[in-house]
Amino acid sequence: MSGHSKWNNIKNKKGKEDARKGKIFTKLARYITVAAREGGADPDYNPQLKVAIDKAKAENLPNDNIERAIKKGSGEDSATNYETITYEGYGPGGIAVMVKCLTDNRNRTAPDIRHFFDKNGGNLGTPGCVSFMFSEKGIIGVVKKDGLDADEFMLSVLDLGAEDVIDRGEAFEIVTDPSDYHKVRKALEDDNFEFVESDITFVPANYSKLTDAEDIKKMDKLIDTLEDYDDVQDVYHNWDQDDED
Repeated sequence: MSGHSKWNNIKNKKGKEDARKGKIFTKLARYITVAAREGGADPDYNPQLKVAIDKAKAENLPNDNIERAIKKGSGEDSATNYETITYEGYGPGGIAVMVKCLTDNRNRTAPDIRHFFDKNGGNLGTPGCVSFMFSEKGIIGVVKKDGLDADEFMLSVLDLGAEDVIDRGEAFEIVTDPSDYHKVRKALEDDNFEFVESDITFVPANYSKLTDAEDIKKMDKLIDTLEDYDDVQDVYHNWDQDDED
């Protein structure tokens, strides 16, 4: 469930996630439960729940699991109270990192996150130290259909409210304001497009490269460690991995 960094990283990240599906399913169910608890059980009136369900379906979380998570969040029998906390810091070489967590015990989560940064050549910062480098955006990736006119498609999506449409070869990457995300995604669903990625995420204004081999190794390890931690929902960073992968 890593945050959007660069398009060419999506398949690599998906491969890493596939190796630990059980852990991802647990995180997704927790995300759905909290979203339903905070905004209600109807995704048509709860945008956060709609995003959570879309992410769950993209990872093939069974419908029964989704329904149970919604019922758990909307019922009165949920004893565990989770809160959303975003930690900010720097990875090796000054890479900006934001870590979104859902935790029932911040006294456990905070020192663990700090330890992960320290162990992998980074340091945990104060709130706001890197978030100004990121903007919240809707990112929708769809596979190109055979015979599709690219220019007409781009114009139609922009007319729907998209901010940008980027041709990625076999797919289009569509960027939206968070307020227009659901409208654009729904139109693409109705047109039966296949989704590569779809999420409201944080996109950095600029990317930074790493040239030192040890920094690259530590940064990769930091991301993997954070994503593998139970309390972490999403990791966002501005590492440009084009030349490192």
